[in-house]
Amino acid sequence: MTAEDLLPPCRRRGRAVMLALLSALALLLPMERAGAAGMRQLQIPADGDRPAMSGAVWYPCAGEPADIAFGPMTIRAVRDCPVTGGRLPLVVMSHGVGGWFGGHHDTAVRLADAGFVVAAINHPLDSGRSPLRRPGDLASMTGRPGDIRRLIDHMLTGWPEAGRIDRERIGFFGFSRGGFTGLAVIGGVPDFRLLLSDCPTYPGNRWCEQVRDGSAFALPIEHDGRIRAAVIADPAAGRLFAGAGLARVSVPVQLWGSERGGDGVTPADVTTVAEALPVRPEVRVVGGAGHFAFLPPCGEAFAAAVAAEGEAELCRDEGGFDRAAFHRAFNDAVLAFLAGRLGVAAAR
Repeated sequence: MTAEDLLPPCRRRGRAVMLALLSALALLLPMERAGAAGMRQLQIPADGDRPAMSGAVWYPCAGEPADIAFGPMTIRAVRDCPVTGGRLPLVVMSHGVGGWFGGHHDTAVRLADAGFVVAAINHPLDSGRSPLRRPGDLASMTGRPGDIRRLIDHMLTGWPEAGRIDRERIGFFGFSRGGFTGLAVIGGVPDFRLLLSDCPTYPGNRWCEQVRDGSAFALPIEHDGRIRAAVIADPAAGRLFAGAGLARVSVPVQLWGSERGGDGVTPADVTTVAEALPVRPEVRVVGGAGHFAFLPPCGEAFAAAVAAEGEAELCRDEGGFDRAAFHRAFNDAVLAFLAGRLGVAAAR
């Protein structure tokens, strides 16, 4: 994998090709503060007709953090340092369409610094420059929950430090299409027939065609009962869970929405999800925020790179919205929710 493969996402609107640029409620499991977030890259081997997946793991360690460059983006962590602690809670992450495993690195670092193991992968069918990407194919949606199941399986059995993970304390974080992924993997059943009233129109999109001919349902949605709590941010296609689509979801959910929306996601998607969840979620609507405010604050090099690709909106916030200040509060709130719902005492 090259740095070019890790460049963050371009938006899908009007394009056939995706380019990627790069608290606690119970003190059941006290964890010693590690003082830094370690980071290792991750490779999950192919499984039958399911392709290999790349990603990264953040975790508590005792090293000194430094800047790690991925193209124009910088992640501050300790590369490949030894893992500290045991019985560590696990959080798995799912990126948005065209994204990559480092798309929410600041949240991953905040959680790992507090004693969590955080694992994120590139979804093969709609991540970055993956040669397998097919964002206009519904398999890029229906296959995502299975990717998360495979990630959890790997972290519990294949990761060299798997013995340090508490398999009874597993959480989820997902943004945009990653939010859709989370709702599906915790028990949601999307009704893709609802697409027919307003089919996506960007070039190469075949969703409605696949719904009509039945091929959209060839790959069943995979659920995973090992996930005990979920953070869902600005979920894409939330309207597909209208009615009884989330009736089987029983885990606690922290649901975030942007006031302005964007990139095809609207405040109505968040409202639909909030109303459909049988267990009342913790809902937080971020005033003044657009959809991309949930991505980390942009450094100068990254902002210049996306602007050169005509995708400045990834880094632009309207009306004086302070993304850096928001992310400090956002990451603290995500940590508090996951620590509380998973029954751990996360160090601050």
